[in-house]
Amino acid sequence: MPYKTFETERLIIRPTTEDDADLLFELLNCPKWLQYIGDRKVKSLASAKEYVKTRIYPQLERLGYSGYTLISKMDHQKIGSCGLYDREGLDGIDIGFALLPKYEQQGFAFEASHRLLHAAFHEFGIHSISAITKRENIASRKLLEKLGLQLSGTISLPNDVDELLVYKIER
Repeated sequence: MPYKTFETERLIIRPTTEDDADLLFELLNCPKWLQYIGDRKVKSLASAKEYVKTRIYPQLERLGYSGYTLISKMDHQKIGSCGLYDREGLDGIDIGFALLPKYEQQGFAFEASHRLLHAAFHEFGIHSISAITKRENIASRKLLEKLGLQLSGTISLPNDVDELLVYKIER
């Protein structure tokens, strides 16, 4: 089944595949990922491919959307990820984003997230999107608010001791 790919002015946003293991390996081991999102125990290219097979493909096959790889149109470099996730312990669909450090603070996360929010509401028929983040992740909180999400409470996910802020937006 062909899955949707999206574009913005500067980005190609396509479903993550095993060919993106190099990006995932680097991204999931960035200091900010580890600090704000958590250790996914992806310590090799082989485990990054396994992550795609066990965490991304099943949801993509079930719902038609999941994690997306962000590719810069300017130089065709993989710069990060953004996705719509059916996350355990969270009601509804969650939007998440992460960039490699050298691509942060250039508007790419907003651009990709904004496009995926539009797809969620107008192409995938989702009526409500949530986002979770740690209280101390100020950059993420500001981006979620810029996207129109509003703080709605807190949550602790299964197998996680951190209390996370929950943001929501409805169509």
